[in-house]
This record gives sequence, structure tokens and C-alpha cells, in this order.
Amino acid sequence: MGITLRDVAARADVSVATASRALQKPAMVSTATRERVQQAVDELGYSPNRSARTLITGRTGVLGVVVPDLLNPFYPALLKGAQERARHHGVQLLLADAEETPEGELPLVRTLAPQVDGILLCSPRMGAKELDAAARLTRIALVNRTHTYLEAVAPNALSGVRGALRHLRSLEHRRIGVVGGPARSWSEGRRRRTIARAADELDVEVVDVGHFAPTVEGGRAAAESVLVLELGAVLVYNDVMAIGLLAALRESGFRVPQDISIVGWDDIESAAVTDPPLSTIRVPRREMGAAAIDALVEDPAAHQDGLTWRFESAFVARGSTGRARRAGD
Repeated sequence: MGITLRDVAARADVSVATASRALQKPAMVSTATRERVQQAVDELGYSPNRSARTLITGRTGVLGVVVPDLLNPFYPALLKGAQERARHHGVQLLLADAEETPEGELPLVRTLAPQVDGILLCSPRMGAKELDAAARLTRIALVNRTHTYLEAVAPNALSGVRGALRHLRSLEHRRIGVVGGPARSWSEGRRRRTIARAADELDVEVVDVGHFAPTVEGGRAAAESVLVLELGAVLVYNDVMAIGLLAALRESGFRVPQDISIVGWDDIESAAVTDPPLSTIRVPRREMGAAAIDALVEDPAAHQDGLTWRFESAFVARGSTGRARRAGD
């Protein structure tokens, strides 16, 4: 027979009702009592019966998290931050992979909604109508996307883009290609507008290279277009694509950065150890994941509808960017 709340109460020398309050509503008991009950929980290895707690409180103590692709290295740091903050709040996470299919996101929300207290949608591809439908099923918060009435966590791309374009301009690049991600991606549209704004401020010409899958293979596929357009510098949708592009260019006999400068986006862990190390726009993924859990857990009445938690991006210069080639070089 498993450890019960009655066993915890006996070990802590309190009533069952006090033990329950210490675990469910800790503010209602003294610090000493709360610590004694928690010590008993730890010593006995007690795990609450989640089904019973749901019946009593109407809450599951679980939050859902939907990501577009678990293989994308953008998400581990974000999920790490989310997990750390979830543990702080005493809730658990239930993870689901949408497999880069926008049409698969809403069915996942429908499946998860009865089992969780809210769902965190990471970089959702679904349209506004689908987001509205999701919000009718459970509490929703967004990461890497904003919305008129849903709480959201998003980076401020402008600071990072300005830094990247200023850096390339200082290296005498005046014509810079943009290797885009999925055309339907919210991030793609927002970044394009941000890049256009910063380029106009800095008097830099932006060349559209096209839209590609947000994968290593997508970056490789972009290489031919980059070469046909005779670009000396490119800003790439994410680091994964930038790594694929870098590999394809080198295989074709082109040097990075001597022939072509590459700037990625996200600053994933492997960006600093590519050859050459990848210049990129850093996004504070871990902090964003933590803030997103706060957005789901905290009292919604404490915030205005559509509150967006903004985090600054920053350009990181490494070895993949160099001075523009001059005619005759």
C-alpha cells in the first residue's frame, strides 16, 4: 500500500486537515508547521493522488506545453526555464510535439485541455481563429508570439537586428540577404518588418533570399539562392539553418567569412562551437520560458488582457562575419 496523507500527518505530528492545508494552501499554516509537513513528505516519499486533488480543488497541478518541433535546439533552454519555474510553483509539465504542422496544434490543445490547468503554446503556427478556439478550451499563454488578449512572452527583435546590421555595415556590407523561415510563421513576418525598419535607419539594402524550412536541410537548400544573388552577407532565420547554410557553402568551395558573412538567430548552444563560431542574435530563451509559466500560473485578474512580457535580444559577434570583399579581391 502506498504512502497516504494520513501517514504524512502522523510523521509530522499534525492532523490530516492541517497536513492537507500545508500542502494545498501553505499560507494558512505557520512556517514551522509547513516545514515539518514538507520534511515528512520528503522522508516518506509521499506523492499526492492527483485525481483526488482534482476532484477537491478543481485543478490538476499540471500545465501543458506544445512545441513545434522537439528536435529544434531552440527549445531545450526555453523548456529548462519553464521546468524550473514550474517546480517553483509546485506544478508539473506535460509536453507535446506539434511536428511543425500548424493544423496539428489545435487538436493537441483539445487533447490536453481536460488534463491540465493551462497550456503554453511555443511559437504557435495556428491562425487567429484557431487561437481563439484554443482559448475557449483552457487558459492559454504564448511564447514567441503576441495576441490581442492572450498573455504572451516575446523577444524584442529590434535591438538585436540593429546590432547585427550595424556590425555588418561597419564591415562595409551594404547589401544583405535575408534567408527566411516558414512563410506562415508569426516570427518570420515580425522579423521581416523589423529588419526592413532597421535597414532603412542604417541605409542598408535588404535582399529577399526566400522562405525555407527551419532546419539544417532548409539552410542547405538556401545556399544556391545565396550564391545566385551574389550576396556578401546574410541574416538567417535561425542558427540551425545558418549552420546548414555554412556547411553547404563550404562544400561548394566558398569561405566563411572571407567570401560570405553569416549571422544566425537564437544563439543556441552549438552556435559558439561551429567552424567558424557563428555570429548570431541572442534570444534569452531560458528567461522567456520561466516568464511564460508565471503568465499561466499567476492570477489573470492581476494583468490586463493581451499583456506581453518583452525580453531584449542582443547581437553576438563571432567568427562567421568579416569584412566585405572589394572588387578584385
